[in-house]
Amino acid sequence: MGQALARAKQGTSTTGSASGKLEYNSVNEQLLNSIIRFIEGYSAKHPDEAKVIFKSALVWETDLQPSDFADDNYEKSGVELISKEKTKDDVPLLRMRPRGEKYEISVMTTEQAETVLRVAGDKKMREVRACCEATKDPMANMLGDRFANVDGEYMSTYRYMDEIMKEGSCEETDEKKAALKLLLHLQAFDNDMLNQLIKQMEQNIRLTPNDVENKVAILKKYCGEDEEKFVLEKLAYNENHNTVFSNGCRAPPWRQFHGDIAYIDVKPYDCDDLLVTASTSGYYCTEGMDKDSNQLKFERVGDIYRDLDVLLRDKSPKFAEMIDKQDFALHIEERDPNYIDTAADLDVDHDGETTARDQQHSRLQQYKDDPQKPQEKGTKSQKKKKLEPSLKWKNLGLEDRDVDKEETGKATKKADSPGRRRLRHRISRQKTPLDVEDSFSESSTESEEEEEAPDRRNEANSDLPSEYWQIQKLVKYLKGGNQTATIIALCSMRDFNLAQETCQLAIRDVGGLEVLINLLDTTDIKCQIGSLKILKEISKNTQIRRSIADLGGLQTMVNILEDENKELKCLAAETIANVAKFRRARRTVRQHKGIKRLVGLLDCGASVTSKEVTKEMEKDIDVARCGALALWSCSKSTKNKQAMRKAGAIPLLARLLKSQHEDMLIPVVGTLQECASESSYRLAIRTEGMIEDLVENLKSSENQELQMHCASAVFKCAEEQETRDLVRQHGGLDPLAKLLTNKDNKELLAAATGAIWKCAISPENVLRFQELKAIDLLVNLLNDQPEEVLVNVVGALGECARDPPNRMAIRKSGGIPPLVNLLTGTNQALLVNVTKAVGQCAEEPDNMVIIDKLDGVRLLWSLLKNQNPDVQASAAWAICPCIENAKEAGEMVRSFVGGLELIVGLLKSEHREVLASVCAAIANIAKDEENLAVITDHGVVPMLARLTNTVDDRLRQHLAEAIARCCSWGNNRVAFGQAKAVAPLVKYLKSTDDAVHRSTARALFQLSKDPDNCITMHEAGVVKPLMEMVGASDEVLQEAAAGCIGNIRRLALANEKAKFS
Repeated sequence: MGQALARAKQGTSTTGSASGKLEYNSVNEQLLNSIIRFIEGYSAKHPDEAKVIFKSALVWETDLQPSDFADDNYEKSGVELISKEKTKDDVPLLRMRPRGEKYEISVMTTEQAETVLRVAGDKKMREVRACCEATKDPMANMLGDRFANVDGEYMSTYRYMDEIMKEGSCEETDEKKAALKLLLHLQAFDNDMLNQLIKQMEQNIRLTPNDVENKVAILKKYCGEDEEKFVLEKLAYNENHNTVFSNGCRAPPWRQFHGDIAYIDVKPYDCDDLLVTASTSGYYCTEGMDKDSNQLKFERVGDIYRDLDVLLRDKSPKFAEMIDKQDFALHIEERDPNYIDTAADLDVDHDGETTARDQQHSRLQQYKDDPQKPQEKGTKSQKKKKLEPSLKWKNLGLEDRDVDKEETGKATKKADSPGRRRLRHRISRQKTPLDVEDSFSESSTESEEEEEAPDRRNEANSDLPSEYWQIQKLVKYLKGGNQTATIIALCSMRDFNLAQETCQLAIRDVGGLEVLINLLDTTDIKCQIGSLKILKEISKNTQIRRSIADLGGLQTMVNILEDENKELKCLAAETIANVAKFRRARRTVRQHKGIKRLVGLLDCGASVTSKEVTKEMEKDIDVARCGALALWSCSKSTKNKQAMRKAGAIPLLARLLKSQHEDMLIPVVGTLQECASESSYRLAIRTEGMIEDLVENLKSSENQELQMHCASAVFKCAEEQETRDLVRQHGGLDPLAKLLTNKDNKELLAAATGAIWKCAISPENVLRFQELKAIDLLVNLLNDQPEEVLVNVVGALGECARDPPNRMAIRKSGGIPPLVNLLTGTNQALLVNVTKAVGQCAEEPDNMVIIDKLDGVRLLWSLLKNQNPDVQASAAWAICPCIENAKEAGEMVRSFVGGLELIVGLLKSEHREVLASVCAAIANIAKDEENLAVITDHGVVPMLARLTNTVDDRLRQHLAEAIARCCSWGNNRVAFGQAKAVAPLVKYLKSTDDAVHRSTARALFQLSKDPDNCITMHEAGVVKPLMEMVGASDEVLQEAAAGCIGNIRRLALANEKAKFS
């Protein structure tokens, strides 16, 4: 059900969301009917499987009412309807609760889902649609994340079966067996649906205006008066409808709604004239023109044909006879000798460069105009390029070498090799300047990208070391020597210190790069290995790696990855790893199928985990290591990450992660932590059991680089609760806390503190950090650290400070002053975290005294002027506990010049989090009568009233609390009623959040002290929900609800007395 549903959602208008809408079409209708048939009667056929409890409930908004469930198996609990059957954790298998004006239903078993469909009756299609739209991956909800819908190799089912076989017989095993049977039923059903979808889509291939234009353009070339040469006498668009609209259609707009694209007049030799309508569903004939009105008759006559030539074959035997004799058959396109097949590169990069697909299209258009022209033009352009080298040849100093060849008249076999000719063609074909090469979308940050280094050329008269001239002589031997001389020159070149920039630039300046790349096209293994060893060393230079990419070296190295020689593959992969440090190079690797080939290098079988390693196994391990290095460099691109996943990299990386070789683990973990920015990879890392391996490497390894990458991977993966629990269960918190002592290694410190920050989101992890004294270690890192470390340290302290004992620990460790000092910084991420940490610390009165002395509240207030909404919201949240716990808080707030006007002005913000935090702050400010009078003068009442139509529960809670507080001054109650804020508040009572109920009841109680507001509330239906809330367990809610009802009742009694008096 996961794959079929995912494919159905891809065509919707909602992209990237968890609940995309299903289109109303026949394919989706068939899919929904299949789901209904599958669920109905499932419990009768498979009673045990139907009772399997889902890992998480299927939840959707329903059109059903609680009264529809008249069965004794269900009962009312307050405003909710729940089933009497419950899980072991006392969770009802079916729950229906109010959500706005409708109800939300959740089911925990297939049996309960079947019950919902039975109750729905005629509405069952609507219920299934709503469930599918609300559930991103039903398989993950029903059976857990390990069975989620992910691309690549799917091994979860096999591992689950293996677990069941190992456990033996017990109650838990029986439950797992039932879950496995349910999984197999779902997978079989999913495959059936996919097959149905494929058959349905094959029958619904739709035409586009571009398809019609191309077909008509081709057929026009074979139209004429000579019956012996042409297939038709005439073919043209109908004169009455020849206007081309912006969407490419020629049909009038009112007919486009019916799918019409264009109308074609056809005059065959052997039958009457035809008027053919081209529509999205195909081609068909119409009745022709109405002679009286001269208008087109749009009614269809006969069948619909998928292709125009099929229709004409059926109507005209002469057409069928002649078209088969033509050299250019309509269903087979002859290809130009210069045609480039780009079918393998389906992903389009919007980078401003001319791609192979564009060249293919332009050549095909030239072929249609005149089959001889492309060849002639190509010949002319080649001659011209031979005389005038391209700009990149000049930039690389390659034109000097060509001039030298012309003077000497010597041409070696190497210079005339096919590889060299291909290289020249690649260089001359490039059209885009270097200044636009970095316009592609990447996932890495700007700090990770190389800056464009200045292209330094050594001037002829500059003082250069002797190595420079010696290398230039060796390059000349490479150019003109035979095979033996070439190998000797390569060996001699390796004797130099190729890590030195002078030696690297010497090779480039004299044109050695082109020769080295050209050697990769030879069939001599020694020449290839020697060339790659040199390229591997010098490609660490920024300018050199860009030159290698410009000369087409990456394409050649990608091809070498399929060579049988393992040493050659290793060197090619390592060189690709060095070159693919910038965006265009990574894109080139992907477009030439390099990602799939690099992933293939990772498959080294059982060699990686074998205790006894042979020489052949060592070679396999080295190949996998080099492949991982290259993928690490390539994984900074989002598209490359997707390509890696589709190529099956995840299970191979999981296997390599169990290796004992640190030189293998570093690139593997580096690749994983780079890819962990994608949610699909984080899910795979968790379900494939890689968290345990990452934690194990944190514990056992002493290599700081490996520890840094492992901590960074945990940092990115710990966004999910399940991952944080796994890190704790496998003992990963202890080594993370231990890493805080490595103050000298800033990269390691940043990764470790980041992992601690994310893990501290879970309260259970915070308790362990308390035991490890991690608070003291974190406080010690608040001084003399880079911002990358400070952001994570402060974030971790903010999460830990949610627990009261930790607030005291931060104060005793001297952490309050450095935290307050950081409020003066400019780093936005740091400000968000430090305001949160200060706000948490301010919950403790003793901490608040220190913050007040250090003028921390004034600094927080000044951050409300920051342009970043996240900083504004975080500062406003931090101000709330400061006002609650400060001595003489009212006077403190009034002392901030313009402070109250500033915070009221933030109610104009468009960001919900800012609005919610400001409302919470205003609710605290309004506790002081003088401050309430000031903010009333600044227009707080109409601004709050303007926000009452929100549907966000968090904003509702604090907005209602602010309104309740503001009602205490003057005529604010009346003003809220005049601003029409009362009726929207009544709708808040339908929320499922108890906190919203409490604050709303308090606001309504305050507003009900005005008679007009009571009338408005009563008309809005406030009495019934308030009556139910009077019986709530929350005393504050009870009193407020009862008080509001009492005020309404007193008003009603007064009106009755007035009538009878």
